[in-house]
Amino acid sequence: MELTIAHQFDDLDQQQDAVTLGMWVFLATEILFFGGMFLGYAVYRGMYHAAFAAASRELNIVLGGLNTAILLCSSLTMAMGVREAQLNNRRMLSVFLILTMILGAGFLGIKFYEYYQKFEEGFIPGAGFKWDGPDPKHASLFFMFYFLMTGVHAAHMIIGIGLMTVLLVLSAKRKITSIYYTPVEAGGLYWHFVDIVWVFLFPLLYLVDRAS
Repeated sequence: MELTIAHQFDDLDQQQDAVTLGMWVFLATEILFFGGMFLGYAVYRGMYHAAFAAASRELNIVLGGLNTAILLCSSLTMAMGVREAQLNNRRMLSVFLILTMILGAGFLGIKFYEYYQKFEEGFIPGAGFKWDGPDPKHASLFFMFYFLMTGVHAAHMIIGIGLMTVLLVLSAKRKITSIYYTPVEAGGLYWHFVDIVWVFLFPLLYLVDRAS
């Protein structure tokens, strides 16, 4: 099969380098984007530690831990998918991409169930926020960060599942080969980045003074 090289590139190597560089630049902007939220959370957590710790204990650590395990497994299946793309094994590439999508969908299902739990418990920031403990104002602030940070992360997960779908289509059309597997590699970089963000979110949100 003859590979299609976009008109703006001189050869396949240049196209591959551009795709990889473009993904790394994009991920650098994503680090800045998430970094702002992490910084804001860290500042307020330091200022109102007791309220944040009390609010954090209302999160379901079992579901959070399960989601962490799911995403780590999805990183493994994604890495295996990249390997199969390098070996030009389209069938196994499709299998690992589908497994990655299933794991991502499982993560989102658990997360949306957690959101439902918090809605039922009245932990939605705003006029209807219910808090029996001390300092409800700053407990509400914790949940504002919780919904903001995990919601943005969930949106990135949905985008990632969309990317996996695109890769499946490209593979079915024989656009992915052992010579040109850069789209799978770039998709893997994005997926691993989203997983790494959660690896930081889980302890920051779920494990605040959990041992005390």
